[in-house]
Amino acid sequence: MMSNNIWHLLIIGRFTLPALLFIFLRPNPILGQETIPTVNGSIPIEHLGFTLTHEHIMSNFGKDQSETSLYNEDALFEQVVPYLKKLKSLGVNSIFDCTTAYFGRRIDLLQHISDSTGIQLITNTGFYGAANDRYIPPFAYEVSAKKISEIWIAEFQKGIDGTEVKPGFIKLAFDEGAPSEIDTKLFVAGILTHLKTGLTLAVHTGDNPEAVDQQLKLLKKHKVSPRAWVWVHAHKVGDIDRLLKTAEQGAWISLDGANTSNIVQFTETLVRFKSQNLLHKILLSHDGNGFPRGGEIRQFEIIPKALIPALLAHGFTKKEIDQIMVQNPKNAFRITVKKTD
Repeated sequence: MMSNNIWHLLIIGRFTLPALLFIFLRPNPILGQETIPTVNGSIPIEHLGFTLTHEHIMSNFGKDQSETSLYNEDALFEQVVPYLKKLKSLGVNSIFDCTTAYFGRRIDLLQHISDSTGIQLITNTGFYGAANDRYIPPFAYEVSAKKISEIWIAEFQKGIDGTEVKPGFIKLAFDEGAPSEIDTKLFVAGILTHLKTGLTLAVHTGDNPEAVDQQLKLLKKHKVSPRAWVWVHAHKVGDIDRLLKTAEQGAWISLDGANTSNIVQFTETLVRFKSQNLLHKILLSHDGNGFPRGGEIRQFEIIPKALIPALLAHGFTKKEIDQIMVQNPKNAFRITVKKTD
């Protein structure tokens, strides 16, 4: 039976019955599908396509925390927009932007860049705890992990910085050496955020086995599966067996420093993962930066231009490339709470 509101629209002549039937019965591209938020609204996760999972569209890394959100916007757009259009022509559909709050995140600029280039941009919630903690807001030291998680949960539920834009993942970071109290607190806040939102934790960890052990221990304590966690900068790890073992537990292994000097290294690592039937746990990216403190682009085009041809030359199939660049990002960042089995 039609609702009273629909009958009202018919009575006042706003729509004819056929028009109303079209409105209410037409296929809805979002309804009933898994979605992921981009800076320009949610999309079906199936529409991510070829995805780079760890880049910086822009950041002011190295500047004081008070200056990180300040950009020369005209120069930024002049440099970044043509470059992302180039990436689009190379087949890149989506980019996960890893610049956090207090580290240069600017939702309004990301929206303009996405509009201008056609590349889908996914932003984050979380705080960046590496770089000797220089980008952690002072209040984070004074409040509990739960209070911090409430800020991040609110960004997912209500939007970021007064906008309707929501994060598609949680970005965190550990310094080198033994995990500090603040890095550990932020990671616990990330776990609490995951349990409320289903957002995946992408954690700058690098070649820090102590930090890996601590993160896995805390995930286990809170009954969260390693499938909810991305080992960021894992390409810096010389012990590939450790990476394989961690991937076998369900964790995502992010090789996100691709450049012209390490094509052979990346290829050898991926050959090992293929031999162990673990390609489905790999993420690839460059950790590029389109506007590093206003300087020249730190490129993020090597994967489509050089690494993929190298992999194909080593016997990788197009299906395996699709697994890494299309299917894995979709599965890694699927928004669902991932509890231990």
